[in-house]
Amino acid sequence: MDWSVCSTNGLATPSRRRKYKVHLVRYADDFIITDTSQVHLRNEVQPLVEQFLKERGLELSHEKTRITHKRDGFDFLGQTVRHFQGRKLLLKPSAKSVKTFLTKIREVIREHDGMSAGDLIRALNAKIKGWTMYHRHACSSRVFAKVDDRIYHMLWRWCRRRHCRESRKWIKDKYFKQFGNRNWVFTGSYRDGKGETHTICLMDAASVRIIRHVKIQGDANPYDPEWEEYFDKRLLERMMTTLAGRMQIQWLWREQGGKCPGCEQMLREDEPWQVHHRIRRVDGGSNELDNLQLYHANCHRQHHSNLSGTDSDRVSDEAFERLEPDAL
Repeated sequence: MDWSVCSTNGLATPSRRRKYKVHLVRYADDFIITDTSQVHLRNEVQPLVEQFLKERGLELSHEKTRITHKRDGFDFLGQTVRHFQGRKLLLKPSAKSVKTFLTKIREVIREHDGMSAGDLIRALNAKIKGWTMYHRHACSSRVFAKVDDRIYHMLWRWCRRRHCRESRKWIKDKYFKQFGNRNWVFTGSYRDGKGETHTICLMDAASVRIIRHVKIQGDANPYDPEWEEYFDKRLLERMMTTLAGRMQIQWLWREQGGKCPGCEQMLREDEPWQVHHRIRRVDGGSNELDNLQLYHANCHRQHHSNLSGTDSDRVSDEAFERLEPDAL
């Protein structure tokens, strides 16, 4: 939604934007609009949005649309955005999202009443991992701990239904084991396709590491060779946060024989690494594996330092055209 195409009320003029500080955040068909004036939101912004949607055969959902203060908070994409008194603006999993997730967990447990604990754990782990991975960028530690507690009570009732004549100690010894520093871990076993038996334990939502989103530097320019090392570092950090990215790093490490192309020394886990592009993105290079290499961080800096100031570091007009917008 571009405000410049619907500026019939003068909302998109620079002076009015500076005065009211109107900002739009959109994802698919969900969006929020922030403003410093509640009156301005109600009298000018909302009618403008309704007019913009009406021209395209759409309309606002009256059930989901409301004007609220940041101290009261609001839900957006399954998370609650709220400015707590004396604290920063925080994002947490919304109460509705938590309730929906626990309802799905309860349904999975009921569907597995007659199945083994191992099969139940495999089904639950898939649900828990998907939900926690989505919310791990918010302030979710306390919510994850509460979710673990609710799931524990659901599983305890599942065990009591299956073994109503057994004692609590018998149930605890059979299903709730100790793994490392974790006590009362719901445990079971399952057979794979080869008929081999494996032990599996329930995923602990509270053990998921919270990852903070690091904003990109305001003056960072993907078209400037001087920022190539900065974007290479961000690429490695993004790869390390996903399973697919870590698999790509392992593949590169094996292809290089575990050695750094700069110094020919081994790439050890206790040393910082960086991803290097054989053909720089400003020259049309991509993020495909055949264009990536793993370097020691210091070797990578030296490599870019040796190239700085040369004619190859000057970006041509053709390089600007070849660089894809989504390369970041």
